[in-house]
Amino acid sequence: MVETAIDCAATHTSKDNKATDASARKKALLLGKMLGLASEHDYRASSASIAERAAFRAQKQACQYQENLETIYKIAISHTPSDVTGVDLDPDWAHQFFQLAEQIHNRKMQELWGRILAHEITTPGHFSLRTLTTLKQLTHKEAQVFEKALSMSVLVNNETRLKLIIGFKHAGGFGQLFKKATSTNIGLSQFGLPYSNILTLVDAGLLHRSELETGLLSSKTPINFMVGDAKLKLTPKSGQLFFSYYRFTPIGDELAQLIHFSTDKNYLKAMKALFSHDFKID
Repeated sequence: MVETAIDCAATHTSKDNKATDASARKKALLLGKMLGLASEHDYRASSASIAERAAFRAQKQACQYQENLETIYKIAISHTPSDVTGVDLDPDWAHQFFQLAEQIHNRKMQELWGRILAHEITTPGHFSLRTLTTLKQLTHKEAQVFEKALSMSVLVNNETRLKLIIGFKHAGGFGQLFKKATSTNIGLSQFGLPYSNILTLVDAGLLHRSELETGLLSSKTPINFMVGDAKLKLTPKSGQLFFSYYRFTPIGDELAQLIHFSTDKNYLKAMKALFSHDFKID
């Protein structure tokens, strides 16, 4: 058996713009590089035994994992302040973090992992191992859906957990005890968050499945909404109104600290217009 040493620097694959338009067959053949089935430099796959191909693939994978970790580490360093006292990471947390992080290849997702590491060094305990496991399984597309949901999320009064407001309902009032509550919904799909995306967030463990409701809102007590940087004060015009909303899971709340999102201004405008019929808005 011939041993093949791999130069990790040589295994770094640059993105070929032309590969984007390659045929499906060519795309499939390119996967052979990941499996050790393509010749590279001094390595000849056609003459290598299955054990040699397995060893070659393992070495390539180890190099890629090391590159991923170094990229995430550099990102963490760039987000770690020098004027704040740091702490030693919990050994078990650090071990699990690096085991999971080495398999993160997407550059934007690596940015999230780097910020988690920096955050944990300065203020430990914010990100559980369960959250790391969920983040490891999160695709870039799912992260984009999560970011869209956050752009329409609201902090109510002094609460620290975000809500995704769906709309509000009118309970009917005295004399209409058996009348079904009427709903007024914002319609999140028109702002890029269809129900299929809601289910995506539920399946990813970031959003609770059930639609929740507040208690009846007092017409004498204003409700403060913070939507990104925008602040609204809503006063119900009657005492028979209540909000309906989705709530993020604890894991969703933890990850929300990392996502840089901008408020969807169209959503904010539509919400103000819709709510103005039953709420006084300041």
